[in-house]
Amino acid sequence: MFGPLRRVKFLITAPFILLLCVVINVMTSPGQWWVQWVAFGLGIAWVINFFKLIRDIAVLGGLAAFGAYLFNRNRQT
Repeated sequence: MFGPLRRVKFLITAPFILLLCVVINVMTSPGQWWVQWVAFGLGIAWVINFFKLIRDIAVLGGLAAFGAYLFNRNRQT
């Protein structure tokens, strides 16, 4: 049940984590951009998380629609 909430939390916090890594990279080694690998990894995780969230929303929406259908069907008979 808490999967979608964790996904939303990650989608919000990942850019801030990346921003923090950029700041650390600039302060510690401005000539070497190791932060690109952090951005690459976080980007892949962010996209996968985004598509999983879309899937979760579709499943929950489908379950809600099916529940509403059953509820209305039982009320009519």
